[in-house]
This record gives sequence, C-alpha cells and structure tokens, in this order.
Amino acid sequence: MSDDALRYGSAGVDIDASNSAKQRIKSLVESTFTKGVVGAFGGFGGMFRMPPNIQRPILVASADGVGTKIKVAVEAGRHDTIGHDLVNHCVNDILVQGALPLFFLDYVAFGKLEPEIVEAVVAGVAAGCRENGCALIGGETAEMPGLYTPPDYDLAGFIVGYVEEQLVLGAARVKPDDVLVGLESAGLHTNGYSLARKIVADRLRLHLSDPFPEAGGRSVADVLLSQHRTYLPSLRPVLDRVHAMAHITGGGLLENLDRALPQTLDAIVRLESWRVPVAFRVLMEAGKVEPAEMYRTFNMGVGMVVICAPSDAEQVTSAAAKAGVKAWTLGSLTPGSGAVILS
Repeated sequence: MSDDALRYGSAGVDIDASNSAKQRIKSLVESTFTKGVVGAFGGFGGMFRMPPNIQRPILVASADGVGTKIKVAVEAGRHDTIGHDLVNHCVNDILVQGALPLFFLDYVAFGKLEPEIVEAVVAGVAAGCRENGCALIGGETAEMPGLYTPPDYDLAGFIVGYVEEQLVLGAARVKPDDVLVGLESAGLHTNGYSLARKIVADRLRLHLSDPFPEAGGRSVADVLLSQHRTYLPSLRPVLDRVHAMAHITGGGLLENLDRALPQTLDAIVRLESWRVPVAFRVLMEAGKVEPAEMYRTFNMGVGMVVICAPSDAEQVTSAAAKAGVKAWTLGSLTPGSGAVILS
C-alpha cells in the first residue's frame, strides 16, 4: 500500500471498534429474547412471531428519542440509564392505545465509536426491554465523524406492540361522566431538558456533581437522570377498565391530554389535587419561568393520565399502588371543544 493510500480509518471510521461493540452487546441483546423471537443475534433483519390466540391484532408502532437528556448523561459519564429511559418512553407511548410491547430496535450514532459506551447504552436498553417483557431484536450502531462531535452521541428507539382491534383505547371510548386519574412521574422523564439544563447552568450555576437544591443530598446528575417511569406494570391489570390515556411528554398536560379527548368534551385538571415535586419548583423559581410555560414544557409530576369511569377509578389507583406508583383523581370532564383547562 502506498504512503498516500487512504483507508476507512483515516476518514475517522473504526471498523474494529464497531466489531468489538457488537461482541460486547451480543449477550445483552440475547438476554431480552422472548418466545416470539425467531432467529439469532446478528441478522440483517429481526424476526418476531405474533403471539398465539390473537383474533384481530392491530400492530401499534412508535419511534422516539430522549432529547437533550442525553447531554446530561454524556457530561456526567453515566451511560447505563439513558437506554432504559428510551424503552420506557416508547412503551408508554403505545400503551395509551392499549397496546402491549412485542419488540424493540435501537439506533446509536457516534462521532467516535467507543465500545465501552456502546455497551453501557445497550445495557440500559436491554434492562428496559426485560422490565417490559419486550424483545430487543435488532438495531444499528453508527460512527459518523464530522456529523457528531465526540464525546456526543445520539440515541433513538423504535417499538412495535399489539392490541386486539376491539380493545383499542382512545377518544372514541371517552364518556361525559368519566374522570381523570393521574399517575405520578419519576422526575422530568425525558422532556424539558434544554430549559432545565439552561436554568441549572446559567441561573443556579451548578455542576452535575453538586447537590441539587432541596433534594435531600441528591446531586444534580441524580435528579436530572432520574429514570423515565414505565406505566405498563401499573396499568396492564386494569386496561379493560380504561377508556383512554395520555402519556405526558413534550408539551406537558396541555398538549398531550387533549389528544385523548373527543371534540365535545374538555378536561378539567385540578391543580390542587397534587403537590408539584421539588425539582420543578426549584427550576421554576430559579428560572423565573411563568406557570403556563412550566405546564407546557414539563410533566410537573404527572407522567400518565388515565380516563375511566368514576366507578373504576379506585381500581386504577389500587393497581398503580401495587406497582409502587402513586395515583389519584386528577380531574373530570365537562362539555366543551376538546381543550385542557388547568383549574
């Protein structure tokens, strides 16, 4: 080979590092395999067999990322939870339609691929898949020098689940006398991090290793990297009692709950029904953020809203409590035009 001959490595792509990463994650991926998985690790496409005894299955799919929460993970050097966040977020997104997860695929893109970091990220994805009974049947690890600046990377996930056609949840099932049940979030989940990071850095002037104000000694990293909660264990036992749900992500209560409403009803959210967690109160005060902006940026302590009959609300709250999640009556419905009203 001549002295001026170029190789892929000279362009910044390390094939050996990629192969090393694949070997590191093989056992992690296989640890998520369920009975529906067909084939082995390393195929060009993942294969999955539909569960038996499903009469009229509707496949429900979703894709998402974790936003700039990933920047907190990078700066804190803690890469083993961000993948778990991703899976739980995607599971919740399809759960609102009554769907149970079947399989998951992930995509991780680096400026410079580090096999140890790939392994940590995928370990989190695998943990989330195991928690939710979801098989990790494929994915992609890409190295793209010039597009991402090390140590930054990006992460996305893709989930497919199923629901019997006659059991699909949504606005069409909602009735005028239904009530709202809120399920507690476990922190910021995966939304609002661009604003949260700006407040922490510019207004509070804190580093990730510093104690977060009023957080009982937990560090800024501990608070900001709190795991995005899955609501599958809380709600799976009572899905037959649920009419509709809203996963409270980007846009907060105002821009997510309305997606579960018919155009003839408004949702009245009673703000006095819960105490906003300390992390949001600290961010609001330090950033001098208006309440309306807080409620359309963050979940404010409410990670999922269930719409059900009044007679079923206690069953929903009890099922959540058994899964270790606080739930309460959040509000009610009133004739209207499909709006969310914070009262």
